[in-house]
Amino acid sequence: MKKTLILSILGAVTVLGLWAGRLQAQDDMGGGPGGPPPGQPGDGGPGGPGNFGGNGGPGGNFDPAQFEQRMQARIRQSLNVTNDDEWAAIQPLVQKVLDTRRAIGFGGGMGPGGRGRHGALVSSEQEILQKALDAGAPAQQVKDALAKCRSARADKEAELAAAQASLKSVLSVKQEAQAFLLGLLP
Repeated sequence: MKKTLILSILGAVTVLGLWAGRLQAQDDMGGGPGGPPPGQPGDGGPGGPGNFGGNGGPGGNFDPAQFEQRMQARIRQSLNVTNDDEWAAIQPLVQKVLDTRRAIGFGGGMGPGGRGRHGALVSSEQEILQKALDAGAPAQQVKDALAKCRSARADKEAELAAAQASLKSVLSVKQEAQAFLLGLLP
């Protein structure tokens, strides 16, 4: 009885946490209180509230470059970088960390049929492994493909560690702490 109650409470807290994160993301992207006035991009018009800087959600005008620019602006603000020269030194290092994390597939992976989940990039090694699984390949072929995936991931993780070390080397202690909170540094 107690175990069931605890699990129910944990489930409710998880759902509330997910909704709170979603509402915060909508607010951050201009779809909640404090967002743009009605009739402006992100006003909750076509595609729903908080669309990413365009008009329309699914099938709309999502602009990845604009999204990336907004994310960079938030990172710059979080790191409290007001000097353009300082940002010119930090920004490429931040970008390298972000790109490398994306290449590893943090928060993603493969779904059924070889599709990437959560916007993660899918490597050629992952595609080969997924095709082997989908085709019912012999265990040895799957084992070999899995080994190649792990090796490629280890290489990318080493590249990420190097990118994070480079970023850390140009940050103040407070900026390093903020970069840690942003998930840029371990």
